[in-house]
Amino acid sequence: MSGWAARAGRWGPALLGILASTALLAWFARLEARWVALGWVELVPWLWVLDRTRSGKEAVLAGTALAMTFTAAIFGWFPEALHGYSQAPLAVCWLAVLLLAPLMESQFILFALVRHHLRRTTQEPLGFWRITLTSALVYVGTEWLCPKLFAETLGQGFYASESLRQVADLAGAHGLTFLLLIGNECVLAAGKALAAREAPRRVAVPLAVLAVLVLAGSGYGRLRIWQVARETAREPALEVGVVQANITKYDKLAAETGMYEVVRMILDTHYRLSDELLQDRGVDLLIWPETVYPTTYGSPKSEAGAEFDADLSGFISERRVPLLFGTYELEQEREYNAAVFVGPGRGGELTRSAYRKTMLFPLTEWVPESLDSPWLRERLPWTGYWKRGPGPRALELTLREGRRLIIAPLICYESIFPGYVAEEARRGAELIVTLSNDSWFQGTPGPKLHLMHAAFRSIETRLPQVRVTNSGISALISATGEVLTEVPDDHRASLTLSVPPPPRLTTLLVAWGDWLGPTALVLGGLLLLGRALPFRRRAL
Repeated sequence: MSGWAARAGRWGPALLGILASTALLAWFARLEARWVALGWVELVPWLWVLDRTRSGKEAVLAGTALAMTFTAAIFGWFPEALHGYSQAPLAVCWLAVLLLAPLMESQFILFALVRHHLRRTTQEPLGFWRITLTSALVYVGTEWLCPKLFAETLGQGFYASESLRQVADLAGAHGLTFLLLIGNECVLAAGKALAAREAPRRVAVPLAVLAVLVLAGSGYGRLRIWQVARETAREPALEVGVVQANITKYDKLAAETGMYEVVRMILDTHYRLSDELLQDRGVDLLIWPETVYPTTYGSPKSEAGAEFDADLSGFISERRVPLLFGTYELEQEREYNAAVFVGPGRGGELTRSAYRKTMLFPLTEWVPESLDSPWLRERLPWTGYWKRGPGPRALELTLREGRRLIIAPLICYESIFPGYVAEEARRGAELIVTLSNDSWFQGTPGPKLHLMHAAFRSIETRLPQVRVTNSGISALISATGEVLTEVPDDHRASLTLSVPPPPRLTTLLVAWGDWLGPTALVLGGLLLLGRALPFRRRAL
């Protein structure tokens, strides 16, 4: 009984610390300005727990516990969405998500283990800073090495700060995570020194470092906001019409009324909403969302498909407006999720170009050929069948009046990958255009989180962005990541967006790509190795 009581006495406070950090993380993840300050203290209770661990095993347990509670708090909506998509039992979906949490959030575990090791072996006067820097590098490097399903990182919570989020053009959202980790360590160190009544310097120094992080980040952000405002006043805006028809669950509709009637209804709705835009003002480009044309455009599989192709081409010819829309492309029995651009050309002929989605969502959109088999399809009938496109590219479009525009095309899931978008920006893109279908997690925090990812891509590349979805959230995003206009989730609307010109500012992330992750992994490894070598030499 005494042994059980002793363990409860130790792990009870530890559990409370983990739950306290989880609650703070959940509030910070709401992406609201009033919770931004929590980013600098949200890990403090958990770091306090790590300081009390007596072995590597306990450190791993503390990291695993936070990985699981973090997943449940931040992505508690995902099991329900997965249940709705796959029809698997909800309990099974929850179990799968929680069991995968230590793998998906492995940075918590490795951070805890490395930090515990360094605290036991580092004694020099600058030991605190060595531990803090090395642990933060390992954390960020692990996130890069072990990509996550939703590419989340703690620094994304700073999106709610207009100035701090601008730091992402240097090292992406992971750069903000790096600052957050150091800031939390500083708060913990100051708190411990104050509680122990140590010398005032032991309290003041970490708080001064925290102040420098906040002020330097905010100052840099204000500078970049001013630069963007100055540069974007040079040229006239681009007028883009977008349609969010809020038509979802095509398969269910087809089962009720037939596929022909569903496609007919989808097209007629988009024609009507588009005509409302075209009557009001001049539109340089019209955009419809991902897979809005739910069959293969240009390679009809039936007479009905050929009819729809001709109908859509006739709409573009008659309105004399270029259209970018989501559809499927077929080539040698391989089907792709694609964004197709069709515009009026010379002599009445239509011009056409296309982009094929490369970064496909695992299982639901794409199965690696090495795993694809009748056995798998029989047991997981909801798995996807699309093939991967050739990779990032910039697409040149000819708009009304012969105006040329180079876009960075993205389809849905691709907007969460900083390096992918940076590569498209390096190829001369002037505007990011994202076509998405977020209806499978409609009514959850998912659409808002996806929009936040998209906004970071605009900050990192300093390119404005037009985001068009079938059910929300469609938006116009500035080069500072500000959402200038949006159509909420579960709404139907069509609107014309005045897209500001790109500010033509260079960014480190575009120049170097997603550089921080691999750099942090190498530097963290070298610091750990450098710490181990003296002990090895003494042992010899």
